[in-house]
Amino acid sequence: MPQHDFIKGPAGNLQGIYRESTLDIAAVLVCHPHPQYGGTMHNKVTYRIAKAFSDKGHAVMRFNFRGVDLSEGEWADGVGEAEDVKACIDWLAQRHSTIWLAGFSFGAYAGLRGVVDDERVERLFAVAPAVSLYDFSFLDNERRSLTVVHGTEDEIVPYEQVQAWVHAHPVARLYGIEGAGHFFPKHMDEMLAALLSGIAD
Repeated sequence: MPQHDFIKGPAGNLQGIYRESTLDIAAVLVCHPHPQYGGTMHNKVTYRIAKAFSDKGHAVMRFNFRGVDLSEGEWADGVGEAEDVKACIDWLAQRHSTIWLAGFSFGAYAGLRGVVDDERVERLFAVAPAVSLYDFSFLDNERRSLTVVHGTEDEIVPYEQVQAWVHAHPVARLYGIEGAGHFFPKHMDEMLAALLSGIAD
């Protein structure tokens, strides 16, 4: 059963949902899309990503960024949200020796930025990363494995821009989902299969 937790964040308590595991494998932190456009940890894509990892036996934490629902604080232009990610990683690190990070859209930006120098996080996953909207140059020297999944018909972040960005980052592997939009409304299962396929690489 998932447990509802409040994590002490830099701007106040962060509301989270944690599903534990009996297996000694990586715990996964999942980050939701843009708070100012309705993004929460209950976003469908975020929920399905979390469930997919949980179904594979991973412990999973998803949470609301500051100012969302019961999380305290206010929107901080991605900078504060990256700090929220660090607080959640600290929380998971007290319970797990290995951690992975997965983010959707804005959540990929804030999530990756939050763990860029954190050696406790061993693998990275980005679904529809908003590379056309945010500066991802902090990953220019990244050495960890990065799985990227993106729809070829993404109406918010053009697929071609993601292709170019991945090409410039040798650690990244891109899985293109043919015909899929930003929220994968008709391609959710394909997106999840691609996301999980990277685990065995």
